[in-house]
Amino acid sequence: MFPLSIFPLPDEMVPLNIFEPRYKQLLADAETKDIAFGIFFNHVANTEKIGSLVKLVSVIKRYPEGESDIIVKCQDLFSMNKLYRTFGDKSYPGGEVSCWNVDLSGPVNARLHNAFKEYLLYFQIRNSEGVHSLFTIANEINLDFDERLRFVKSSIEQKETFLLSHLKYQTQLLYQAEKSKDVFHLN
Repeated sequence: MFPLSIFPLPDEMVPLNIFEPRYKQLLADAETKDIAFGIFFNHVANTEKIGSLVKLVSVIKRYPEGESDIIVKCQDLFSMNKLYRTFGDKSYPGGEVSCWNVDLSGPVNARLHNAFKEYLLYFQIRNSEGVHSLFTIANEINLDFDERLRFVKSSIEQKETFLLSHLKYQTQLLYQAEKSKDVFHLN
């Protein structure tokens, strides 16, 4: 278990810098035993004790002092039942969790899919015909921590409405920014 003030959503990749000896040990276990580990969202707003189950994707760089830069990918979410300072004979924290078994295969409704395609066009991304999950879209629109928590605790219908609202708002901002380029000129 890795208590951090970040909250990756399923299917999101996150860079981490590993420098503490206990987390170097966790990294070694993740590499040699091919295990997933938890990132517990250590934030005052996380009253439900939610975290992210992640798996090591790659070690980007190893430093002479043993520090490492890595990339992990969120596989699932969990609820923390109990957190232990150490996990068995390991120096890193551990815990008892209940996995949510998030489904990343279900497509979104047509309105949300079309709004997401329109949003991606502002970034010149035209190949957006693949199946997008709720979490794929949520990862693209840069939700803050409170929004991420509210999102994951919502029903599927609420998630779709939430994302649609965010996409419309951000698309409008992008439209206004693009429109203002023609109005303002540098001297």
